[in-house]
Amino acid sequence: MHYVASAVVGFLLIGLGHAALAQTYPVKLVRLIVPYPPGGTTDIVAREVTSRMGEGLGQQILVDNRPGAGTQIGLQLGARSAPDGYTITFGTSAGLAVSPALGLKMPFDPQRDFVPVGLIVYSPFLLVIHPSLPVRNVKELIALAKANPGKLNFASPGVGTSNHLGIEMLNTMAGVKFVHVPYKGGAPAVTDLVSGQVQLLFSSTPQVSSFLKAGRLRVIAVGTQKPTRVAPQYPPIADTFPGFDCNTWYGLIVPTGTAPAIVTRLNAELNRVLTDPAMVQRLLEQGVEARPGPPTALSEMIVSETERWRKVIKSAGITAEAAQ
Repeated sequence: MHYVASAVVGFLLIGLGHAALAQTYPVKLVRLIVPYPPGGTTDIVAREVTSRMGEGLGQQILVDNRPGAGTQIGLQLGARSAPDGYTITFGTSAGLAVSPALGLKMPFDPQRDFVPVGLIVYSPFLLVIHPSLPVRNVKELIALAKANPGKLNFASPGVGTSNHLGIEMLNTMAGVKFVHVPYKGGAPAVTDLVSGQVQLLFSSTPQVSSFLKAGRLRVIAVGTQKPTRVAPQYPPIADTFPGFDCNTWYGLIVPTGTAPAIVTRLNAELNRVLTDPAMVQRLLEQGVEARPGPPTALSEMIVSETERWRKVIKSAGITAEAAQ
């Protein structure tokens, strides 16, 4: 009985400790590692959302930009930081799902070394074409590709990027072959699309918005499973090819070993921010759609997306070496 009583007291003390931790955390400045350079959509979203989170936490969240190596530098730093709630990492599908699916050698394991706090947003991909293509929807695009095998080229910011893999998925599902032309980044890819050197591209909204307004590019569909609030006027590719899904997403993660009470507190503040109508609208203006929810939504996304992209990569014959 003595041992049982001691065990019960121990569990109660642990529970009280977690409750006290949740009430007192945080007591100092919190660092947010963003594995992207300042100024882009990822950085803007990270700063705006976590700034509002800091207001609720009563402590400033300071952004620490650590770009490089396809987000691996920042993610590695986050994975190796102390699991005390004072270092949060901003992760995206590129580093948390696509890179592992490619089989890239990584100094950390996204599923083992991090605990999810929650999804932040989806960034829908638009299927953008050069206006010279005589098509108005996905069905017409596929019919044109079948009538002209190997003659339609698509751009991407590089081998193994989500933009690249999305068209490879379309190749497989539609039984066509758009020819891949990789670039060193999104800007030169968009430039050559505008000039007509390539015919199509999967792109997020911010990169192409000015060209769309000027009529120099045209959107025929979105990569979301359902219509998106970012661009509700465009039909999902999934309407033509059920199950098609190609977008990027952003989330917050902390090192494995972080107390559940801290994760719960951070998730609550994140969801508070993401359900604020003003913030929802602000994010839509940035070309992304708020996705509040529990930490498990992000963990399930990482697992399912890694497996889904692994299948696409294998089908397309893409190697880790080619994606370096």
